[in-house]
Amino acid sequence: MKKLMLFFAAMIACTACCSNECCTESKEEVKNVIYMIGDGMGLAHVSMLKVEENYAPTAFDRAENVALITTHSSNNRVTDSAAAGTALATGHKTRNRMIGMTPDSVAVESMMLKARRCGYATGLAYTCYLQHATPASFYATSPHRDSMDIITGCFVKSGVDVALGGGRVFVDEYYAKQGKNYVEELSALGYQVLHKQEEMAAVSGGKVLGLFAEDNMLKLREGRGDYLLQATNKALEVLTNNVAAEGKPGFLLMIEGSKIDYRSHDNDSEGILAEMHDFEACVDAAMDYADAHPGTLVVVCADHETGGLSIPSQSPDFKKADSGINYRYGTKGHSGTMVPVYLYGTGAESINGVMDNTELAQTLMSLMGWE
Repeated sequence: MKKLMLFFAAMIACTACCSNECCTESKEEVKNVIYMIGDGMGLAHVSMLKVEENYAPTAFDRAENVALITTHSSNNRVTDSAAAGTALATGHKTRNRMIGMTPDSVAVESMMLKARRCGYATGLAYTCYLQHATPASFYATSPHRDSMDIITGCFVKSGVDVALGGGRVFVDEYYAKQGKNYVEELSALGYQVLHKQEEMAAVSGGKVLGLFAEDNMLKLREGRGDYLLQATNKALEVLTNNVAAEGKPGFLLMIEGSKIDYRSHDNDSEGILAEMHDFEACVDAAMDYADAHPGTLVVVCADHETGGLSIPSQSPDFKKADSGINYRYGTKGHSGTMVPVYLYGTGAESINGVMDNTELAQTLMSLMGWE
């Protein structure tokens, strides 16, 4: 009887252990994070995509977990992209217009710089310019988002492996003020400097800086094509190869659908839909990558909502077969609504519920050991 009691006690202890920390080793380790930010993308933007596809499945429907985040800055209930980008990149609130620092101007290290310091490969792909608020939040510290020289200088020092988008004029100006040629200087730092999108095809590893436009990339409807999808796939290829070649533990890639915000500022429904389709294709590609590469976590979110978009009925008479819908806008600016977070892949169960945007960043950094 005594032996039997000891056996049951051991079984109970083992069960308790496995329900807590003792069995954490059985969980798959997150090695790679693909952090996708639809600038200005609120729940209504995702709903628009669903409605216009006649409720067919979208990439967002593949999410294995969903959360909500608040977006206010430290000094305003309605954030700008600089303060929101800083929160998502560093886990710290700041004032509107500030990048990579607390409201009292104390610099804080972004998760991308922490990841790099921990030996991870790092990358950025976007449809705006390199120095714009969201990408800049992942590598720069500046009291003002429009300080292009400060932000460009931060990128040069950052050592980020891959950056693909616009911003050539600001890089050129930064080096021209020093009497230097930007291609020569960046090449000396190990970067393959690209000026045309088709040049991405010849690149498969190493450090890559694509400067494909003077400032912003074109609108999708002005001929940008599938640039962002190409950049997403190329960044994933380069970072994967760099991890393998250099024995790195994994990578962090931030992808921004920047122009969702621009078209939302214009209250341009057709433009928003086009940019949402473009971003959705990248979300789909990232989730496919996670399927093929266990240990990859895809996090899809927004920095804030833009436009105050809503989708009301055209008619209050719901006895009709179809009352129709409208796309209505409450503002030409940003709004203070919460925005969705979609999670997929390894570790998707780790982020749940309603949280602040800083908590999302803090949870990601904790999960990866980048605190």
